[in-house]
Amino acid sequence: MVEDSSILTLIEQAKKGNQSAYSTLLNTYWKAIYNFLITKTRNEDEAEDITIKTFAKAFDKLNTYNSNYNFGNWLFTISRNITIDHYRKSKPDLISIHKHQKEVNKVYDKQASPADKLIQKQNLAQLLAYIKQLKPHYQKVINLRYFMELSYKEISEELNEPVNNVKIKLLRAKKLLAEIINNS
Repeated sequence: MVEDSSILTLIEQAKKGNQSAYSTLLNTYWKAIYNFLITKTRNEDEAEDITIKTFAKAFDKLNTYNSNYNFGNWLFTISRNITIDHYRKSKPDLISIHKHQKEVNKVYDKQASPADKLIQKQNLAQLLAYIKQLKPHYQKVINLRYFMELSYKEISEELNEPVNNVKIKLLRAKKLLAEIINNS
């Protein structure tokens, strides 16, 4: 099956580093991959983690994608393989790491930078309330990036995750935050 030309265009743009193309691909396929993984894992946190890993791996290996095959099917194959690996590695302990995470991550504002002061003027309390509606791991990645101003590499080290996972989590967190704000 030949891929839709608009998807192929997005893939080519993403290969050249276009962040908007990455974001559009993520938004286009996120729900389908996530729903597929929910049926496989029966656990929202694990499905979300594996979905993030799927996109991180796909975007990392985008240059290996063969346009003679459907991009969505390629993503499903990656997610299936990651799921298999996930369960092989966690077989002795099938409990999700997130179930052990009792502490809610909070957004801390140490010393106000000029950007922080601007945010405060634009109703920081409301922004923090919106951020707190996100899942804890999204709150943490937003805190590290936008409030503590860490680089992707520093966040990667802090979370002990690959840089691509951090980028995908930030993309997803920003999208979810925008939805929360728009629905308020």
